[in-house]
Amino acid sequence: MKLKPSILDEYVKDKTTQQHLGRTRFTSPDDKLVLEDEGARIVLTGPVVPTASLVTGVVASVRGRILPSGEFCVSEICYAELGAQPVAPPPLSLHSPGSGPQVPRAPARYIALTSGLGIGDAGADPLPLQLMVDYLTGALGGREEQTLASGVVRMVIAGGLLASSAALARAGTYADARTREGALAGLRDADAALSQLAAALPLDVMPGEADPANASLPQQALHRALLPWAAAAGEGLVRASNPHEFDVEGVRFLGLSGQNVDDVVRYAELDDRTEVLEWMLRWRHMAPTSPDTLAAYPFHDRDPFVLDTCPHVFFAGNQPEFGTRMVTGEAGQRVRVVSVPAFSVSPCLVLVNLNTLACHPIYFNAESMDT
Repeated sequence: MKLKPSILDEYVKDKTTQQHLGRTRFTSPDDKLVLEDEGARIVLTGPVVPTASLVTGVVASVRGRILPSGEFCVSEICYAELGAQPVAPPPLSLHSPGSGPQVPRAPARYIALTSGLGIGDAGADPLPLQLMVDYLTGALGGREEQTLASGVVRMVIAGGLLASSAALARAGTYADARTREGALAGLRDADAALSQLAAALPLDVMPGEADPANASLPQQALHRALLPWAAAAGEGLVRASNPHEFDVEGVRFLGLSGQNVDDVVRYAELDDRTEVLEWMLRWRHMAPTSPDTLAAYPFHDRDPFVLDTCPHVFFAGNQPEFGTRMVTGEAGQRVRVVSVPAFSVSPCLVLVNLNTLACHPIYFNAESMDT
């Protein structure tokens, strides 16, 4: 991959280096796929080799033959595929074909997913965020909308709480009161919004790329001192890590703030973010490009990003647009993958039905609210 940035580029006085680093994708038609282990590496070739859709870090087995040129002609390629999945709770089994007598359907219950609130951006419109807060707290909409909102049992903000955390560096000990007030304005606005949400329903807040947390994955939870009003809600606020895994009524959720998906898109010809999430499930690794091109803590005894088990819902935040698909495994696993858009770009709240795993996006804007 000749367009892939290298740390050595910092010491090379090449005018094209700046152009390469400014790219959003580093693939080229000349890229080759190389299979590597502890002892050797060999170039893979053949019509079944998906060079454009694989990235560094994927574990796979291949079958084929060695050519006189020294390359390996692949006739078949195999991935780890989806891992074992926890037994689905009864509501998820009610709608399966041939499952026997139908049990009366329970009232719909939802998990709300959003990300990329981008609070603190002076040029952003604050009204969509307030509409979402009012909707979830029952202060917006008619009877139908309020009935839908009353079914939300938990909300997850998948990173991107702040537009930028760079301003927080100006709120140091020696900063004057006016500078400190301006630097902390975005964080206080975020704390005020989260305190309203945490008082109405359980709320999980994950750190993102621009939030005040460690940059490398896995990201630790936001410090309690950053959100004092929201933290006063007690168990109503969960300061979660990134990645974040949790169970609700027997349904297992696993999500990240989106850095893993964005990095794969840079080094593969994959445009559909839900397809990237599906490949991660089949590769059985949620961040295959770490630590090569995605910053990650150097674990020496284990890889925390390996998917030993398969969740029921796999999501990524801060994506360009909403998307979803159902992924089916060879052993009958069913996983709902969700691309959660950045709220500051597309003001969307995604509701995941705990009974059926169906997704219901709700969009907020100043003129109307489309459901």
